[in-house]
Amino acid sequence: MSGLVRQLSNVFKLRIGFTIAFTAVAGVAITPGPGLEPWQLAVLALAVLISSASAGGYNQYMERDLDARMHRTSNRPFVTGALHHGPYFLVILGCMLAASVGAAAYWLNGMSALYVFLGAFVYSIVYTSWLKRRTWLNIVFGGLAGSFAVLAGAAAVDPQLGILPVLFAVVLFLWTPSHFWSLAIVLHEDYKAAGVPMLPVVVGDRKAAQVIFVNTVMLVGVSLIPAWYGMGWIYLMGAAAGGAFFLFKNLQLLRDPSVKMARANFHASLIQLTLLLAAAIADVGILG
Repeated sequence: MSGLVRQLSNVFKLRIGFTIAFTAVAGVAITPGPGLEPWQLAVLALAVLISSASAGGYNQYMERDLDARMHRTSNRPFVTGALHHGPYFLVILGCMLAASVGAAAYWLNGMSALYVFLGAFVYSIVYTSWLKRRTWLNIVFGGLAGSFAVLAGAAAVDPQLGILPVLFAVVLFLWTPSHFWSLAIVLHEDYKAAGVPMLPVVVGDRKAAQVIFVNTVMLVGVSLIPAWYGMGWIYLMGAAAGGAFFLFKNLQLLRDPSVKMARANFHASLIQLTLLLAAAIADVGILG
């Protein structure tokens, strides 16, 4: 049973899904208006989690050939044969996406449901099918998946998006490249072997570290702006502390664009995002 759970967690990328669901909850928190009832918040989180899982499953279904050439992903279920690579799986994924979007539309509202759908569409079709094998900009546009999760949470409170949800969507858009390109330095040889044009493969690790730093400077700058649009001191402290730590790790990566420093920067990105979102939720609360 535990093996099955691990396989399902792997194929549906549930760790990523829980992170994206957390961003949707933060979208609720930072949106002015009446808070959601606990059951509505649960519907939102599950809708985003399930739609993300459908996109993650589609990613693994479509990338079996790439995964087989990368050491990190060589144990994924479609590579090992634990799951059969057949059209039935696409039907399951389609049903998952339809159920998540339908639940958001019925129990929340149409705009929230639209953003739930767009998040999955961007990751599965735009990132996985259209861009990943073709351009180093793949993850830049793929980062919109996280942005749509924030907007899904915000729209559940108020379908007319204000400045704060848009700012947080920009933060998520900028966070993804710094996060993922750090991992791509760690996995440089894997992506090179698979023929995937991630930024470090295209321009080299040192140049990639420079791009990551510039992107992180923009990320941290934008993450502080919400403090001037209604967010309080708890948010500002969390955003400033997480941003400062992430920038420090970025500077270390600039000086030494090694696998060790890139891995540390990757983990720093997770700490930065967690502090930012947790501070936003703590600052204003989420339940009416």
